[in-house]
Amino acid sequence: MEKITSAQLAELINLDKLTSDQIDELRNDPRSTISKLIKKWDKLQLEKARVQTLYHYEFQLKKKGINFIAGVDEAGRGPLAGPVVVASVILPLGIHIPYINDSKKLSQNRRETIYQFILDHAIKIKRAVISEKVIDEINIYQATIQGMYQVIDELQPQVEAVLIDAVKLDKLAVPSISIIKGDALSASIAAASIVAKVERDRLMDQIDKKYPMYGFAKNKGYGTAEHIQAIQTYGACEFHRRTFEPIKSLEVSNQCR
Repeated sequence: MEKITSAQLAELINLDKLTSDQIDELRNDPRSTISKLIKKWDKLQLEKARVQTLYHYEFQLKKKGINFIAGVDEAGRGPLAGPVVVASVILPLGIHIPYINDSKKLSQNRRETIYQFILDHAIKIKRAVISEKVIDEINIYQATIQGMYQVIDELQPQVEAVLIDAVKLDKLAVPSISIIKGDALSASIAAASIVAKVERDRLMDQIDKKYPMYGFAKNKGYGTAEHIQAIQTYGACEFHRRTFEPIKSLEVSNQCR
């Protein structure tokens, strides 16, 4: 290994084709470029170890003979406008997804990169888009529940167990575990949160083109000061949730002026 070049080592690190013995040998290499690459390798190993801890619940189910495990999460429960999007994702057990985490903890660029990785490698993905009109009719909690049952039902007959972020679903035909802050504790739930978040954000970007005055591309429907001011100025548009405060209490027209 003493004759390896920096370019060769960088390629081996990117391909993850180095053994621990080779790394230990290279730690004594006096070249600064090699030292920097070894530090990069160390960081990648720490990241791989972190990601593997996110499969704790999945591996526990695997010990019981359960292989097809879906993570379920939503995006958009809190905004004043737009739908809630629910996603379910079945991942190959233990697959390494670099930097996967709760979607809210990721930058947009990293979230988009992980989203594409999930699309390319997931065993199955299902989505449900529950409109603001349904949310107003049955409330946001029931709308979320409806979406979760839908995306799980659509995985049948393949799914054998479900991991859900916080919400309990008592009518499922398969075993389920409700995990508080599950999008930060389970790779499967984190994957679902990323799919739901990215796809809802894209929907809000499309709505923004029709109603740019509300800043939906920036606020994604959440109640920022600028968004609320726009509602007071222009009224509520067709995508606003009429049962949500402060829209419910504001004197706004039924349709955007």
